[in-house]
Amino acid sequence: MQKLPLKLEKRLEKRKNDNSYRSLPLEIKGIDFFSNDYLGFSSSEVVRNRTSEIMDAQAYKNGATGSRLLSGNHPLFSKAEKMMAEFHDAESALIFNSGYDANLGFFSAVPQKGDIIFYDELSHASIRDGIRMSLAKSYRFTHNSLQDLDSKLRRFDTSSNDFQVYIVTESVFSMDGDIPDLEGLTKLSKKYNALLVIDEAHATGVFGENGVGLIQQLGLEENVFARIQTFGKAIGSHGAAVLGSDQLRNYLINFARSFIYTTALSPHTLATMITVYENLQLDVENVTRLRANINFFKAELDRNALTKRFINSDSAIQSCILPGNERVKSIALQLQENGFVVKPILSPTVPLGQERLRFCLHAYNSKQEISEVLERLANFVQKSN
Repeated sequence: MQKLPLKLEKRLEKRKNDNSYRSLPLEIKGIDFFSNDYLGFSSSEVVRNRTSEIMDAQAYKNGATGSRLLSGNHPLFSKAEKMMAEFHDAESALIFNSGYDANLGFFSAVPQKGDIIFYDELSHASIRDGIRMSLAKSYRFTHNSLQDLDSKLRRFDTSSNDFQVYIVTESVFSMDGDIPDLEGLTKLSKKYNALLVIDEAHATGVFGENGVGLIQQLGLEENVFARIQTFGKAIGSHGAAVLGSDQLRNYLINFARSFIYTTALSPHTLATMITVYENLQLDVENVTRLRANINFFKAELDRNALTKRFINSDSAIQSCILPGNERVKSIALQLQENGFVVKPILSPTVPLGQERLRFCLHAYNSKQEISEVLERLANFVQKSN
């Protein structure tokens, strides 16, 4: 085999020296405080059995056989998209193969040359990568700062018809678990004639009635140009959908390259999505348990004098700041050795000095598990000071 070029070898070596080298984990055993499976659907026997029923009823193929524009647009797509649009109070939905593909396809295709994109500086890598592929100009604004965004928007004559302005953020941020002022962003978008684009990846299944998401919980869906819903988190499956108008859907079908030039999702994946959305509409217990666990976790932070170490969050993501890659990896390992799987988030994934333990809470975590893991954390943090 040919050797890796020297420049690339040096980049890998730097990662090792910085204690930020990544490798694929083996099977992880222990109490789950790390996965995005917030409602437990990925391992649900009910979901598995119902998905099999859907597949068996129509004798679907194992694979999609091609892109949706060729041979892969099997009937489950229209059923799933109709269900999602109705559930999320949208005119239409278009399914992509992943949240990454959805953001890449949307941002590379929709904003045009001469247009302007303002995006939160902590936006997900998929958003930023999609924006890089766009011909539009882009400017980042300080995380969750309406004041900074407003000051940047004022520099442009947004009443002009020569260009379109887009404001982009997430309803729940994946590393901090915090939430922007979505109502304030809506007012700014109206003030400056901008189109609002919200990634709801970590809000779906967690917020709102039946887990519809934060935008609907706040009644803002009519004020948002596009919502990106991903299915690899609380939905427990794979894929994503862009929610918006029928016109937006038709435009993406014609111009989003990550949609056009890829093999479609398998029928089994679509059947799983349909099953989960059926479950969300019929059974609210999972969402209720998750909300109760989030509240209990925050109360336990207070009891263990840990609140100041955590970023304030009302979501299923709770992040404990422990600066230094070596330190945060050490404490994560100690928790894992005690049976609690919590993952360290290292720089450069987060800024230097913002390294953290990222706790993901689930409907299936018990209160005893939450109490025990935070008691251990408080002990390990105190010893590491």
